[in-house]
Amino acid sequence: MIGYVTLGTNDLQAGAPFYDAIAAEMGVGRMMEFDSFIAWGKLDGPAGVALTKPFDGGEATVGNGTMVALECSSKEQVHKLHEIALANGGTDEGAPGPRGEPDENGQVFYAAYFRDRDGNKLNAFLMAQAD
Repeated sequence: MIGYVTLGTNDLQAGAPFYDAIAAEMGVGRMMEFDSFIAWGKLDGPAGVALTKPFDGGEATVGNGTMVALECSSKEQVHKLHEIALANGGTDEGAPGPRGEPDENGQVFYAAYFRDRDGNKLNAFLMAQAD
């Protein structure tokens, strides 16, 4: 349904290493790059995330209530993305762990929350078997 998400930045070169590291853990790299824009993902599928300086030349700001969710393949990957985010200038918004109660199939929403260097909020998640 969603092809890609674009997030604003005020310093593309400083922000790019954060997404390089996140993308590498997710098994993708840069797929498109210009002076004011970088996109990570695969050309033959959903692009994923793009980081850009605002087209209007104004300052990039964070959308209140806006968050990008990155689907993970395991609880270990949720933890790894959280660690990568913090090691690359991100800030913690919620340690990895289950959120809420298991559903009727014993599945629980397992997630970690963090912000990039510009303050954009992201989450790493999966539906996992409750412990």
